[in-house]
Amino acid sequence: MERKINRREKEKEYEGKHNSLEDTDQGKNCKSTLMTLNVGGYLYITQKQTLTKYPDTFLEGIVNGKILCPFDADGHYFIDRDGLLFRHVLNFLRNGELLLPEGFRENQLLAQEAEFFQLKALAEEVKSRWEKEQLTPRETTFLEITDNHDRSQGLRIFCNAPDFISKIKSRIVLVSKSRLDGFPEEFSISSNIIQFKYFIKSENGTRLVLKEDNTFVCTLETLKFEAIMMALKCGFRLLTSLDCSKGSIVHSDALHFIK
Repeated sequence: MERKINRREKEKEYEGKHNSLEDTDQGKNCKSTLMTLNVGGYLYITQKQTLTKYPDTFLEGIVNGKILCPFDADGHYFIDRDGLLFRHVLNFLRNGELLLPEGFRENQLLAQEAEFFQLKALAEEVKSRWEKEQLTPRETTFLEITDNHDRSQGLRIFCNAPDFISKIKSRIVLVSKSRLDGFPEEFSISSNIIQFKYFIKSENGTRLVLKEDNTFVCTLETLKFEAIMMALKCGFRLLTSLDCSKGSIVHSDALHFIK
């Protein structure tokens, strides 16, 4: 009985060692198929077969030793290119097609990356996408800022793009007893219109301030200036001819922008 037990135990011990050897070999094989790339400070881990999908490209050359590539401090291949855009390059290699997020506007930069990595197929898809966008009519965005300099009527901001109105609202907050209450919804007429009817500073210390600058109390003029600056940063063009007799742009009764 003891011999049978000992023999069985040895068989189990052998099977365990054999399985552990197989696991080790599989682990080594798995590691050998993976590569870590440092692209402009962003680390990407992918399979070698993904990088070698298209022959005679920059990445295929690195994998197969045709191109010498420097290493970073951690021993990863370092490529001095746009690390954020490389995400789209790698996804193209994985999927075999160009899939970009909605509202992507960096076609020219992505085309440059495709050229650097010598990916002709990607370059052609980027070019095709850009040409289609040029042929597609874009909806014109209008922005109107009107001020009759009367606190009872206040400042009115209209834009047919609700996302711009949302940006304005995210910049302005209500402070009440050292607490941030967010944008006062009483000024939100609709998703396209904001109307500040008065300057907030009540007896209990409530005040309207610019986000991240709680010591700066807003007036209608400062709110108007913020809206103008945000419009210019977002790519709007001023259509209204300015009257020099009015002084600065902030003192204009009505301003019209377009994008």
